[in-house]
Amino acid sequence: MMLSDVMEDYLKAIYQLQRETDERIKTSAIAEELDVTSPTVTSMLDKLEDRGLVDREKYRGVTLTDEGETVALEVIRHHRLLEAYLTEHLDYDWAEVHEEADRLEHHISENFEARVADALDQPTVDPHGSPIPSADLEPPERPDGASVTEFAEGDIVVVEEVADHDAEVLSYLAEHGVEPGVELEIVEVAPFGMVTARSSGHDDTVSLPESVAHHVRVAAPAEVEQ
Repeated sequence: MMLSDVMEDYLKAIYQLQRETDERIKTSAIAEELDVTSPTVTSMLDKLEDRGLVDREKYRGVTLTDEGETVALEVIRHHRLLEAYLTEHLDYDWAEVHEEADRLEHHISENFEARVADALDQPTVDPHGSPIPSADLEPPERPDGASVTEFAEGDIVVVEEVADHDAEVLSYLAEHGVEPGVELEIVEVAPFGMVTARSSGHDDTVSLPESVAHHVRVAAPAEVEQ
């Protein structure tokens, strides 16, 4: 089935939104995720439904069909393998790789994908800690952690995953040592959602607005697999 890059982007976005909720995904949520208008989303969903890639219920939203999920997982596997390859072998900064991988993910062959995976020794996560779907495109298990906003002052946690959408945010987090595998001390949680933390090896603290902190997933050290 030949799909356009834009169609694949929609399927990937719906899959990622589905990972956050058990409910159907509304048109407005897809529009916000992709920074497009709701009428544009509606038009594209018509095309995806015609191809059997999404299941729609009027006024309730969409879910991916099995075929739609397989396409999304393949694109996500390409994307995250490319991010890992760009950082490990081409000296890209982790803040740069998302947009580069977005451009390349639609255009690599299965042979190229397999060679990249071999060159990286079959990685299971990308540079931001996000799980990479396996070669047989089984949905990856998400780490057991939670948003850093769900922990309290004085808690010690380990960073598991950081959302990769905003390069400026990633650069800011890296500057303060907030990366997968790093231990954080929660210094303060403000009533309006700001989380202040200190990463191991750093004397200064880092302030995480709620919109940023929500996308930093962490776990208590005892929950992190050794």
